[in-house]
Amino acid sequence: MYAIVETGGKQYQVEPGARINVEKIHSLPGDTVVLDHVLMIKDGDSILIGEDVKNAKIVGSVVEHGKEKKITIIKHKRRKHFRKKTGHRQTYTRLLITELQA
Repeated sequence: MYAIVETGGKQYQVEPGARINVEKIHSLPGDTVVLDHVLMIKDGDSILIGEDVKNAKIVGSVVEHGKEKKITIIKHKRRKHFRKKTGHRQTYTRLLITELQA
């Protein structure tokens, strides 16, 4: 049994016991988080989508907060002696999925 859930503008495939990194959620480690924007649930051969999953919820707990690996952004304009180098580390929240409520 697994589900497709949307959070932070991205879609994730989750199942009980899975650990996923999502966009940062403002809660403390150990808190329970409910993701209620479920797009699809697959259980064996049955697939539920649309109106069938409007009341479905994904329950998980916050494991930790962190930052992804740094990416480097380089801007350059030829013949103008313009160079700019910056970096970015995206923050994330790691969730442990505990339950799928259909």
